[in-house]
Amino acid sequence: MSEPGHRFAANLRRYRERAGLSQEGLAAACGLHRTEISLLERGGREPRLSTIVRLARALAVAPGALVEGVDADASPCGTS
Repeated sequence: MSEPGHRFAANLRRYRERAGLSQEGLAAACGLHRTEISLLERGGREPRLSTIVRLARALAVAPGALVEGVDADASPCGTS
């Protein structure tokens, strides 16, 4: 998993736990399947922007909080 993927996964899990939600509870709150939440928290899947927004709403945080600490320089796209 890429560094950005690790950071997103850790942020998602931290905010979910802070909200007192299980993976199943978060999934229900944002209309995703529990296995999707599990994959995101383990870094097995990178989320779409729309998924980040749905998760943020369910967790009552800004979408940017879920990508906090993600370094743009670590992007697999390389140089600009």
